[in-house]
Amino acid sequence: MRFPALLTWLAFPIYVWQGLGVRRRTTRMLPAQGPVMHDLAGKAPAISLLVLGDSSAASVGIGNSEDGLAAQLAVLISQGTGRAVRWRAAGFNSATSGQIRDHVLPNLSADPWTHIVLAIGTNDTKNFHSVPRFKKEFGGLLYALRAKWPEARVVWSPVLEFTRAPAMPALLGKILEIRATEMNRMGERLCLERGAVPAPRLPITNPEAGFASDGFHASEAGYRAWAEHLVGLVLGEQRPV
Repeated sequence: MRFPALLTWLAFPIYVWQGLGVRRRTTRMLPAQGPVMHDLAGKAPAISLLVLGDSSAASVGIGNSEDGLAAQLAVLISQGTGRAVRWRAAGFNSATSGQIRDHVLPNLSADPWTHIVLAIGTNDTKNFHSVPRFKKEFGGLLYALRAKWPEARVVWSPVLEFTRAPAMPALLGKILEIRATEMNRMGERLCLERGAVPAPRLPITNPEAGFASDGFHASEAGYRAWAEHLVGLVLGEQRPV
């Protein structure tokens, strides 16, 4: 762990104090209503898309799952390729890399997913997990994915920019941003070592439009921007940065 990240441990009391304040002020939002699996018509061969991860994969922050990350990404893939797309959103509120590895992945049926998007790491960072712990848990998740779906294209969307989230007090956002930078550095390294594609961070240009009412999860516009950001990488038309 680099020196700035080590310094964040000295700020741990501030993290706890301000974090508890954010939790008190923020309404806990539920996953979106609507389908978690769907098929879009198109030509063969079909693309099978699994979006796996935390509350973002569950479309928390909006009312209808059809406006969430998985559904919007599937629509863009279908429009761009003309192919049929089968999608599934396997998202779980507050999930960390280790929880997805240990409790979700073993219970997913081995459907022939051709493309997998991982939206994970934010809770590892927010929960103050260490970089070595993230290396073990996220790295193990990548190994498990490659073992279960060896031919799938796996794309990881890294941890959000905490300082841009409206719910974050400035100091808390800076503390978590330092840790997110270290998590993303390790995540990118693990992806390159273990057969996954690390996406660039989603640029947050308009927080008021891009975040839901809780100031932390994405809005419908935010999920749309996220899907547009990832679609080229998912299809292999864009090189990772």
